[in-house]
Amino acid sequence: MAKFSKFIIFVVVLIVLSLSLLFGSASESEADAKAEAASTAFIEKTIASHSIVIFSKSYCPYCRRAKAVFKELDQVPHVVELDERDDGWVIQKALSKTVGRHTVPQVFINGKHIGGSDDTVEAYENGELAKLLGIATDDERDEF
Repeated sequence: MAKFSKFIIFVVVLIVLSLSLLFGSASESEADAKAEAASTAFIEKTIASHSIVIFSKSYCPYCRRAKAVFKELDQVPHVVELDERDDGWVIQKALSKTVGRHTVPQVFINGKHIGGSDDTVEAYENGELAKLLGIATDDERDEF
């Protein structure tokens, strides 16, 4: 009889733990959804508030390359260093849903998504970046 009682207690504990995990994960999912919604709002507000935005990580060589392009153009981007924020991973997750890429950097000019490092460098080299920023390139300045 003692073995049967221990078995019943074990089953009850197992059921209680299973239910707490089931309902606990629903609460966590709701919290994750709220955090992601807040991050999406942050992304949208940031992009709308600044003419140049780079979502970056401070240690990333591709991010440094994208930032260097704007330095060459004497432009100062608003940089969000995701690795230096407590909510950086949530912002990056929301950003990946927004742009369809999980990598950094992600560059925006006047609200338009330019892309990552290679896209930014290419736009710089072909003059598209200067056009989007409304600035004259060295070639255009030489003409005057």
